[in-house]
Amino acid sequence: MKATFVKFNRSAGSDFYQTLKTRVNDYFETKNLSRHSNAAMVAKTIILVLVYLVPYFLIITQVVTNNWLVFALWAVMGLGMAGVGFNIMHDANHGAYSRHGWVNWALGRFLNLLGGNALNWKIQHNVLHHSYTNINGMDEDIEVGPYLRFSPHQPWYKHHRYQHIYSWFLYSLLTFLWITDKEFKQAINWKKSGFIESQGRTFRGMIVELAFSKAFYFAFILVIPLIFSATPWWLTLLFFAVMHLIAGFISSVVFQPAHVITNAEFPIPDETGTMENSWAIHQLATTCDFAPKNRWLSWYIGGLNFQIEHHLFPNICHVHYKDISKIVKTTAQEFGLPYHVQPSFRAALWHHVRLLREFGRKPQMAN
Repeated sequence: MKATFVKFNRSAGSDFYQTLKTRVNDYFETKNLSRHSNAAMVAKTIILVLVYLVPYFLIITQVVTNNWLVFALWAVMGLGMAGVGFNIMHDANHGAYSRHGWVNWALGRFLNLLGGNALNWKIQHNVLHHSYTNINGMDEDIEVGPYLRFSPHQPWYKHHRYQHIYSWFLYSLLTFLWITDKEFKQAINWKKSGFIESQGRTFRGMIVELAFSKAFYFAFILVIPLIFSATPWWLTLLFFAVMHLIAGFISSVVFQPAHVITNAEFPIPDETGTMENSWAIHQLATTCDFAPKNRWLSWYIGGLNFQIEHHLFPNICHVHYKDISKIVKTTAQEFGLPYHVQPSFRAALWHHVRLLREFGRKPQMAN
């Protein structure tokens, strides 16, 4: 089933979200805390930017010339690339990093230094994924063509029997799609949908911006190292690819267990385009937290292990997710609503694999 228009049932569980918002607001007021970043977040921002950029400058200034060490620096850049994406650009493009719009705008453009485009990301992530989580035909995060089957409502092909095996390689290609044709294809698909205009932009302007941002990215991250690095050109191309394979794999294995996992639901609208639940309850049903006690993991991935909290309050900086998760869990339980959480990252990945195997089996009935 491909959804073309979806609306949520506003009367279903409206008391839950109102109660939850009141309690979360009370938490910030009682603690006299800003909902945005704090000193720890600023320090993390500096650290992750340095992890991404310092290796780059060590390479192009030929401070490091040994090929194995240069390879290690490109690998570190891959780690930094994912970290900057998880923490800085993600919060900024949600308007959660700062109360100042210009700060969010500037830091959100870090995505352009990673090979993506902030405007495209806002439409795909903020508008589509956060509004229509796990709804086939609307949530582009589960729309990956015929290669992977992320929903029981998607077509099944014979090769899906092995998707729990080959998916890990495809996950590594995520950022390669960013830097090549994915965002151009998205812009074309969104031309008639009104999504571009909803962001105050035009299709032509979006295409021009994409072309310039891609040209800048390749000049910055690849052409300059090809010219100034002491590394042979073919090794520079190989190391560049390794950086993206690392960043793409890390990004994918963090995002997938949050929604494509055994206890997440994949609801579809009725014949009128209406969902059974309200938006807030829909987020609880389709989202999963993992490794809530793993401080290091939470630090590196920008609190995305608290995915439920992020989906319910995307405009709150992730440094607060751990604390408000207690409020969200308690309130959900009081209203008899699901609150999915896996105790560890490994457990979340295992349940993701189980779902891939389940969706890889031939359905009893055609969807």
